[in-house]
Amino acid sequence: MAGPLTGKTIIEIGHMLAGPYCGMLLADLGARVIKVEAPEGDIGRTIGPHHIGSHNAYFASLNRSKESVTLDLTSDEGRAGLAKLVGMADGLFTNLRPAAIKKLGLTYDSLKQIKPSLACLALTGYGLDGPYADSPAYDYVIQAMTGVLLLTGDPDGPPVKPGFSAVDNSAGIMGALGLVAKMLEGSGGQVDVSMYDTMMSQLNYLGSGYLNAGAQTPRIKDGAHPYIVPAQLFPTQDGYMVMFITHDKFWRLFAESLGEQTWLEDPRFSKMSGRSANRDLVVGEIAKRLMEKPADAWVEQLAPLGLVVASICTLPDALNGPLCASRDMVIEILVKDGKLRLIGSAIKNEGTAPDYRAPPALGEHNDIVAG
Repeated sequence: MAGPLTGKTIIEIGHMLAGPYCGMLLADLGARVIKVEAPEGDIGRTIGPHHIGSHNAYFASLNRSKESVTLDLTSDEGRAGLAKLVGMADGLFTNLRPAAIKKLGLTYDSLKQIKPSLACLALTGYGLDGPYADSPAYDYVIQAMTGVLLLTGDPDGPPVKPGFSAVDNSAGIMGALGLVAKMLEGSGGQVDVSMYDTMMSQLNYLGSGYLNAGAQTPRIKDGAHPYIVPAQLFPTQDGYMVMFITHDKFWRLFAESLGEQTWLEDPRFSKMSGRSANRDLVVGEIAKRLMEKPADAWVEQLAPLGLVVASICTLPDALNGPLCASRDMVIEILVKDGKLRLIGSAIKNEGTAPDYRAPPALGEHNDIVAG
């Protein structure tokens, strides 16, 4: 079924995570994504121990539905091959370092003579230009430099990194958005998206609080929200649960369900302003009550009231659960030597569906530039 980007051809010169993820999002939306790899291939083909037949699980998770062409972009032959691809493309993106991007001629200024309407995206660590442009950038480093690490974790412990590649994935999404926007303009040009800017932009209300009121957001125990109480992790009889009560009407339902009439009469509890001012007291009293039952029992009791609650899932719990299945978030792709099970697209576009195809073998589509 045709996707909204059907008919568009995009050249990916990407490696590892942010670039390939960007390209996969575009492929899921129907674009023809031609992945240009060095003769030795994207390093992502070698990361991690898990394989499904001949397919590397890491690479497969980021490169489905693409075509692979191998080119040595430092050679005359490779540059000629790239020129041929650019001539048939609507967009091109890369997540190489800026020095390499410029040296290889992968900017709009270098490619506009071939295709004036080409939309070009540079997806980098710190921007295409500037004092940090060619500094090495990885997910962990960007989280440190943007203050994200110091916003996460227990106040008495070390900063904590999320257990997945939040920066790389977010930058890939931002890059896809920027490239599609430039393609919609139709006149060609350069798009500059950095991992650093991406994470800074996600600090939105926390950044605004500091810039306008000097408010510095502390790390709060159990991942608690800085303004809303209760909105955090709570221990229960058999594990942890999360509860997020944003409005006083939901607090009333919560208190009534637990038979805590005093929580509705005591001003330290009854209004959000009181709960925020007396966080430790309020959280402590809630924690005592929630230790009385297992997490799932609390969810069964509170969720029907409209309260935002959840027990903590393991990754297998989440991937094998009914919600994941109902949203088609685990997909299967038949390949020659087995069956790939991957995470599906988050975008459900009415009237279309992604055409999920196997990730390409290295150089599988070299005939595109042959001759």
